[in-house]
Formats: sequence, structure tokens, C-alpha cells
Amino acid sequence: MGFIGETVDSIKSIKFRQLLTQAITLGMIVTSALIIWKALICVTGSESPVVVVLSESMEPGFQRGDILFLRMTKEPIRAGEIVVFSVDGREIPIVHRAIKVHERGDTKEVDVLTKGDNNKIDDIVLYAEGQLWLHRHHIMGRAVGFLPYVGWVTIIMTEKPIIKYILIGALGLLVITSKD
Repeated sequence: MGFIGETVDSIKSIKFRQLLTQAITLGMIVTSALIIWKALICVTGSESPVVVVLSESMEPGFQRGDILFLRMTKEPIRAGEIVVFSVDGREIPIVHRAIKVHERGDTKEVDVLTKGDNNKIDDIVLYAEGQLWLHRHHIMGRAVGFLPYVGWVTIIMTEKPIIKYILIGALGLLVITSKD
């Protein structure tokens, strides 16, 4: 009997109690991941504490596939900092450098103009129509660290969804067929 036959026999021999135990274990793993994510959000002050660089606009500093760790504090953004922002009408956050900062004297609020290091012009064309500056609510966080190339896993699974489904299926099959 081959591997597939043994796997089918293993699935057939699963008892209800074992299936329930495995389902609870899987639920605990998913819940733990969510708790860790929410804890990172609280600790970093950023709604998305980890992001993947999706384009070449920040080369040579950051390559496509690098993972950035973000932190958001009450301190104003300064020119030269790498920020991640989202713009109304765009679902995917953008990683670029703050090149100009305008501090409003009355409120001490800071408006920011950004640009990708590898781009020739600033990001005004990326902002919502008529918007010239980013405001605090657009900025998700400042880059405080990175891991090179680790984000390629996310990019590949996003660009080729079949790989994501194969991976999820294989992990699910592994959970179902484990004897522990």
C-alpha cells in the first residue's frame, strides 16, 4: 500500500475523541496566533506591526520581500524616516521615506510628504485626489527594523494562490492524520 493508501486508512481510523482533540488543538494554535498579533499591536502602537515590502520603490535600502517591523509613537514624524502609510481608496499600505515635513504652528500637528528612494518624483500622485500631504491618521508606523527576503513567502502566496491552498491543505492533512 502506498503513502496515499496509508493516509486514507489513517483518516478512516480516526475516532471522534481524537478528532475533537485535534480540532481543539488547531483552535488553540489559531487563537494563540491572534493573541500574539493583538499583543504586538498594543506594544508597538501600530495597527499593522509587521509589513512586507511589495515593490522595488525603496531599493537599494529595502528589497522586495523584506519584512519591516513598525512602531508608532506620539513623537512627530521627521524628514528621513521610513514610514508606512495607507491612503484613502488604496487597500495596500505603502512603504516610503518622509522627505518633507510641515508642522502646523497652532496644533503642532505634522503633515508629511513622502517619496520612494528609487522613485524620481514624490508621492503626491499616489495620494487621494486633491491631497498634498499625509496626515497622522494616514501613517501606520515608522520602520524600526527589518528581516531581508523573509516576506517572499507572503508575496508568493498572494501572487500564486494555489500554493497557499496546497500549503493549507497539507497542514490540515498533517493535523488530521497525526496520531498524538
